[in-house]
Formats: sequence, structure tokens, C-alpha cells
Amino acid sequence: MDQQTEIQKDSLFIRVPDGLHLHVEVYGKDRGKPPVVCLPGLTRNGRDFAELATILASAPHDHRVITITSRGRGLSDRDPSPERYTIPVEAADVISVLDQLGIDRAHFIGTSRGGLILHMLAFTHLERMASVILNDIGPVLELNGLRQIQTYLGSRSSPADFEEAAHLLAKTHGSEFPALTEQDWQTMAKAIFREQDGKLLADYDPAIGEQFRSLDLSSPLPDLWAGFEQLATVPVMTIRGEHSRLLSEATLEEMAKRHPKFDAVIASGQGHAPLLHLDRLDQAIAAFLRR
Repeated sequence: MDQQTEIQKDSLFIRVPDGLHLHVEVYGKDRGKPPVVCLPGLTRNGRDFAELATILASAPHDHRVITITSRGRGLSDRDPSPERYTIPVEAADVISVLDQLGIDRAHFIGTSRGGLILHMLAFTHLERMASVILNDIGPVLELNGLRQIQTYLGSRSSPADFEEAAHLLAKTHGSEFPALTEQDWQTMAKAIFREQDGKLLADYDPAIGEQFRSLDLSSPLPDLWAGFEQLATVPVMTIRGEHSRLLSEATLEEMAKRHPKFDAVIASGQGHAPLLHLDRLDQAIAAFLRR
């Protein structure tokens, strides 16, 4: 049996202070070093990190990897008050989960909105951060990328099966992800969709999409440079999709200028947001975590 299939994996439901339960998956064993905590994007869930988490939890890396699915996504509880789907609330949820797991310090990987949560935590809990990996996100969000997300969220689809779901994803995003194979699209489909009442639906509370679509994008959103600069004492790696519309090359270059411990990696043939187990990105992440 392949060693990567033998790692320990636990599925937990952790109650946060306002009573909701968040789905948390723990890969690997506690080996006495800071674990790797993974935070997914706006409408995504911990399944996005399954392949990467399996790799990092396996020999020779032997990390304990924790994926936290934010409220309203995946198997985490939907919030009866959608106005609580905010970055400050979700950042507080992360700290609540870490406290209940007895984790004082961790390496963090944040994809898209998960990276925005890390900008918030840099202000409030910098001492908990051993290092930070930002997946296709930075202090400046490009309007073209935000509008693209609004458009995508406005066309919520219900494919007949996972094969059709993979086809739809490839048709919609294929031009930005030429590196993905048919198997990669199928893997993505199984991360994004879940069968509910005999139908395949995108696995998040529709209120999250409605909230995002209501954003006024007629002018740029406030930047997050102040939060990024809080990370000056923490090693930071940023992964940018080669075809990303959300994180620009100019922003990535400025991040490198402003941070003394900064690494930049380009995910060739990928857009927003890169799959982190492809194109040796997992190797770059593992090497970064060894420092």
C-alpha cells in the first residue's frame, strides 16, 4: 500500500462561541512541531487541500495538517444570520478552533479569502504565526478578478453528475488553467460539489454568493498593505497563478519589496486559485516549511 494512503486522518466538528459547528480535518500525527493550518477560499472547503495535506502529512515531511472549513461551507454549519459571513468573524473562528485543539503556533496556508483572513490575524494574533503561505492573494485585489468571481457566482449550476461537473468547470475555467488534466478537473469537481437530496450542488450557503455579488465594484476596494506589513517578522511565501486576474504581477513585486523574508512562486498554467499539489508546488511548499 502506498505510504500516503496510510496516514492518520480525523474528521472533527468543533463548536465555536456562537454555537455553530465547523468541520475540521486533521491529517497525520502530532510530532511536537507547529502544524500546518489550511484555510480555503470564499465558497470553498477543506477538500481543496486533501491532496496537499496527504503529501505534507506523509514521510519524509511528517507534518500534522489541519484544514478548517469556514462557516457556511462544506460540512460546517450554515449561519442563520448571513451578515456574520465576514472576515473578522471567520478569523475569530480560526482562533477558536486552534484554542480548542491546543495549538499555540502554526504554519498557515490561506487560499484567496483564507489569505485575507491571515491578513486579519496578522493584526490580532501575529504571535500564533510560524510562517504564512498566501495562495493567489495579496494586499491588493484586482477589480477584474473580483468581477470574474461575481459573474461565476451568479451562474450557480446543478450538474447531473460529477463527470458533467468536471466538464462544466473545464469549459468555464479551462483557458486560465491549461495545465489541468481531465483527472484534475474531476478532482476539483469533487472538492467543489456535493450531492444533496439527489442533486449535485456547489457546497456552500447561497447567501455567501449573494453577499459577494452585492459588493460595489465600481471603484477599487481598500488595500490591505497595513495587514501585510504586520507580517514583516514572519516568513511569507506567495503563490501566484500564472493567469490570475486577482493577484497582479505588480502587486507580487511590491510584496517582495516590502517584506524581508519573502518568497514568490508562479503556478504555471494555472489561474485563480492554483491547485497546490500540482506542478511541484507541493515540493516548494514543503521546502519553505523546512526553513
